[in-house]
Amino acid sequence: MSIQTQQSLTGFIATEPQLTTTSKGQARFYARVGVRHQRVEPDGTTTDLEPTFHHLVLFRAAAKRAHAQFAKDDSFVASGRVHAFTYERDGKTVPDEEFIATAIGHDSLRTRYGVDRSRRAGQAVEADAAERPSPRPRRKPAPIGDAPQRPSAESTAVAL
Repeated sequence: MSIQTQQSLTGFIATEPQLTTTSKGQARFYARVGVRHQRVEPDGTTTDLEPTFHHLVLFRAAAKRAHAQFAKDDSFVASGRVHAFTYERDGKTVPDEEFIATAIGHDSLRTRYGVDRSRRAGQAVEADAAERPSPRPRRKPAPIGDAPQRPSAESTAVAL
């Protein structure tokens, strides 16, 4: 099975995030976000360019969590997809787009933070080590098309 990927967006929250409700009663997070751009010069140095600004939205539980965790000027990394749409302004149809994120987190390159690894409310409590079932035996993965085969541990034994 191939790795499933999504588009990603990195940037900073440019406006105060808003948490609203859709017509179907779902939570909706909205913010304008800035995306930094650079140009690589012939000598290998980079020049910072003006940021571009875009719409970022999240829905349902992700929207509520993002609203609780993000504020204006926070740097983020999000995965999701671009959604193109149109709207009417002064009798003209205007094309636009928004990034619909399914996951978002602070950009660890630009943000200093700590991680709370305590269990969340409602999370199942793990059994003690003595009560844990033994792990399932591992199966050898199926070979991939034209990939070179690695010898097994038994066939690489060296006589001394």
